[in-house]
Amino acid sequence: MLASIPLTEDERAAVDDGQTALDALLARLTDIPTPAGPTPRELGLPAAVTMLPIAEVHQGKHT
Repeated sequence: MLASIPLTEDERAAVDDGQTALDALLARLTDIPTPAGPTPRELGLPAAVTMLPIAEVHQGKHT
C-alpha cells in the first residue's frame, strides 16, 4: 500500500504505528471536509473506531 498510495505524514504514522496512531488521525480528521463537502462530524460518524480486524494473509500460488 505504501508504494501505491501516497500518504501524508499522519497517514504514514497510522500505517506504521497501528491503532493508536489511527485513532489520533481519525480524531484530527473529524472537522476536515470530505470530498463531498460535509465533515465527518456533520455526517454523524464516530470519531473513534473499534480495533481493526486481523486478516490472515497467504502468499504464493493459489490452487
